[in-house]
Amino acid sequence: MSIDRSFAPDAASIRAARRFVLAAVDGAAPKLRDAISVMVSELAMNAVQYACTTFVVSIDLTGDSLRVAVTDSGGGSPEAQPLPPASSPHGRGLFLVDRLADEWGVSPAADGPERTVWFRVAMRSSQGMRS
Repeated sequence: MSIDRSFAPDAASIRAARRFVLAAVDGAAPKLRDAISVMVSELAMNAVQYACTTFVVSIDLTGDSLRVAVTDSGGGSPEAQPLPPASSPHGRGLFLVDRLADEWGVSPAADGPERTVWFRVAMRSSQGMRS
């Protein structure tokens, strides 16, 4: 099953994107929901903070795998950085996604500035998705 939703480039959209994804995986174990929540928040924050464009969150649940993708038109090529010093207020987003996801990546558009940052996590087959 696949669903997606567009969000405005503002801070309220980060919480809305997180709720959108968590509502879709409401049967997931609490620790998995926490990890998904952190990863969605980080990717949505990056779209709001760096792309400053409308972004789309796509959810694909197939079998025992959940893939969440955030697509924006901000351009660039996001990369996970080493963990910054504790005093730094930024730089942990993709580091956390790298640690929490089973797999993640960046897919640039063939033409134009659009790019998609995505992550995949394993889900138990008994857990479902609501649209």
